[in-house]
Amino acid sequence: MAVEPASAQPAKSASRSDTVPLWFLLAAQFLVAAAGLVVEIVAGRMLAPYVGMSLYTWTAVIAVVLAGFSAGHWIGGLVADRPQRTALAWLAISGALGALTTLAALPLIRLVSAPVLGAIPGPIGGIVALTALLFFLPSFAAGIPSPILARLAIEDRARSGRALGALHALSAIGAIAGTLSAGYLFISWIGTVWTLVVVAGAYAAFALACLAMLRRHARPEPAGRDIASAATALTLFALAALAATPFTPASACTVESRYYCIRSIDVGADVGAPARLMVLDHLGHGLNVLGEPTRLEMPYAATIDAIARARLGGAPERAFFIGGGALTLPRAWSADGARPGLVVAEIDPLVTAIAKADFDVDTSRFTITHADARVALAGLDGFQVVVGDAFTDIAVPAHLVTREFYQEIAGSLAPDGFYLMNLIDHTDSLKALAASVRTLKQVFPAVEVWVEVEDFSTGGRTTFVLMAGSAPSPTGRMTLAPTAPDVPGRIIGRIPPHRVDGLVATLDPPVLTDDYAPIDRLIGARP
Repeated sequence: MAVEPASAQPAKSASRSDTVPLWFLLAAQFLVAAAGLVVEIVAGRMLAPYVGMSLYTWTAVIAVVLAGFSAGHWIGGLVADRPQRTALAWLAISGALGALTTLAALPLIRLVSAPVLGAIPGPIGGIVALTALLFFLPSFAAGIPSPILARLAIEDRARSGRALGALHALSAIGAIAGTLSAGYLFISWIGTVWTLVVVAGAYAAFALACLAMLRRHARPEPAGRDIASAATALTLFALAALAATPFTPASACTVESRYYCIRSIDVGADVGAPARLMVLDHLGHGLNVLGEPTRLEMPYAATIDAIARARLGGAPERAFFIGGGALTLPRAWSADGARPGLVVAEIDPLVTAIAKADFDVDTSRFTITHADARVALAGLDGFQVVVGDAFTDIAVPAHLVTREFYQEIAGSLAPDGFYLMNLIDHTDSLKALAASVRTLKQVFPAVEVWVEVEDFSTGGRTTFVLMAGSAPSPTGRMTLAPTAPDVPGRIIGRIPPHRVDGLVATLDPPVLTDDYAPIDRLIGARP
């Protein structure tokens, strides 16, 4: 009887013991998806002290992370059809690479942020370049496993469609879990540095698990020994990097809250007296001279204080503050006694805690509400002045610069009350300023633009104070008393109304509404 040659016999399918367990593939997909999204959320917070937390920042983060995922998926697809041993080795490599590149972002951000941002003109290019340099490779590593895991999930399974569907479902669930845990758990409890260390540890554990699975379930494949050895070496290198985490650079933040990277900085040497500066993300939000509550060093605070006192004949008894920061003005206006009619809406309780601990603020002298200012203002009225001093990066949050919100402010004011707003814009553009003036004029009969003369004359990014009320201010120029014996007094002035009207007419900016308030673009715009 003839016997068919062995070479002509049909190949036997792999035994179940050679098939990578589906539970392992599902768990791996969940972990990798979660880790990738944790890094995406943490990226925005890590960048905030260097470039702020703006629409530009989040746009760059999302674009870079998606680009990294896409490139990783492509590379993963190239190796997914290779033999099982090679595929598992590539999974281990991706885990080790994820651990190493995630850890590398911690020292890199301090080393390269200044050179990169200094070398690239304009805010958008610098933010994109820095984001790509730091977070493309971690996202690339997170993208590699998906096609490999999908290929292993359908290999030698009778119900491959169900396996593939479960894999995609676990990927989405992992992404959701990573987003929620980063936003609500990790950052506020352990900070960005240790969050990335945890993510790197998860990647390293994934790499070890893949190596273990390779030894237990991969079919013999002599040609795959080199890639397996490389995967083992890279994983050991990642473990060594994790062992060095006690030497990881500390966070740039004094405190990391759910909203901000908060820094409390000693600036006594610059001021000539004990003083501290509060920085939220990368913008100063208040400077307090300790023991001297009425000494206002920041020009915008001194300008708001001077306008309010000139219009009211003294410090207000009833005022509403949109944003608290270092609580500089509430502290100054309550220096002579408690004024519960001063109401501060500060969204972040930790900002208030830092102000109380480091900035010589007695919070019992006024009223603090920890809520979004627009929510907190609803239903309140009778204020002599409303002070707008809330920022996301250098822009006022979009929902706080709209015609609808200004109508709510107008309704909260006493008959002779007025609104004072802190606004940052570039003197070579002024589109955000023009749009704010046009929008305020939709609600208030009188709108003025004030600025410290020296600050305005230097050009570049300048802080303006807008006054909106029922009547103009009694004067258009004030000289403020010196803050120290060897410091000249400040001169603040109202920009002539015809010049402001001409600027608005020339630039023809949009009226900002709840439906359309592109304040980030207007501030970032150039002529």
